[in-house]
Amino acid sequence: MLKFALLPAFLTGVFCLGFSVVVNAVAGALDLGVFLGISFLSGFLGNIFAQLVTGRRKK
Repeated sequence: MLKFALLPAFLTGVFCLGFSVVVNAVAGALDLGVFLGISFLSGFLGNIFAQLVTGRRKK
């Protein structure tokens, strides 16, 4: 049950990581590693939360 929630969350995190690379290239304010880590974690946890709240998990 948990593994079905982890794959979409991981893919969302990867998407956010790619998006953050573009934003960091424009902004350049944060250290790249910190910026990428925060972006990935935000996308990953946000997707998990959304799945739990909306009940959109495969059973």
